[in-house]
Amino acid sequence: MADPTTAPARPRLRGIGVVLVAVYGILALAATGRSVVQITTKFEEAPLAYVLSALAAVVYILATVSLVARGDVWRNIAWITISFELVGVLVVGALSLLDPALFPHDTVWSVFGRGYVFIPLVLPILGLWWLAAHRRQSA
Repeated sequence: MADPTTAPARPRLRGIGVVLVAVYGILALAATGRSVVQITTKFEEAPLAYVLSALAAVVYILATVSLVARGDVWRNIAWITISFELVGVLVVGALSLLDPALFPHDTVWSVFGRGYVFIPLVLPILGLWWLAAHRRQSA
């Protein structure tokens, strides 16, 4: 029987954190599915674009896991992964506008995630904000 005088442990993810993890999970599945199909069926048409889609999938999977997992190591992995994601979407987004020939087929991050309703552009900003706002909440 639990001791009623002790407060229950607060869950690490609440509110917007749950939504953030859910969106990362959905993007992880979408990017993984897209990149597997692209690489296995038409890799020679746009190898750079398809490898970048696969890289985005790995980033979304790692971000999802690192946001859910506890501990300072996972928190650091989340910071690194989500920062990398933001840089990736900004660089690939800009390059896809400045030199469309580099990306004859879209990646997840092309035109700042236009194919995904710009969620890839907004998500890392929200992720970094959430990490900063919950810096030492649950050790």
